[in-house]
Amino acid sequence: MLLIWLSASSLDAAFGKIVSSFVADVIMPPIGVMMGGVNFSDLAYTIQEAAGDVPAVVIKYGAFIQTVVDFIIVAFAIFIAVKVMNSLKKEEEAAPEEEPAPSKEEVLLTEIRDILKNK
Repeated sequence: MLLIWLSASSLDAAFGKIVSSFVADVIMPPIGVMMGGVNFSDLAYTIQEAAGDVPAVVIKYGAFIQTVVDFIIVAFAIFIAVKVMNSLKKEEEAAPEEEPAPSKEEVLLTEIRDILKNK
């Protein structure tokens, strides 16, 4: 059980890295170009400038936008996977097996039984 959990968590981590890379390296650059050459990872609002040893206080909304896009892609992938699994499940339920037609012997025996009942 632990092995399954470990492999699932490593699969989740790998999938997360793939999605993050896809968003950061494939999706965001064209969006940045369409918005006038903006690099989303650099977008930030500075609340207080750096002073001496104190670092600047910034709100990194570009990183937040990338995280939101990551989430949307993962949510869409899970939505599609669940939708496919549900449609496969419905197909299995919708096609019940038909009972096979009785064999010639069964038909003949039924006729004999009915004849004997009528006598």
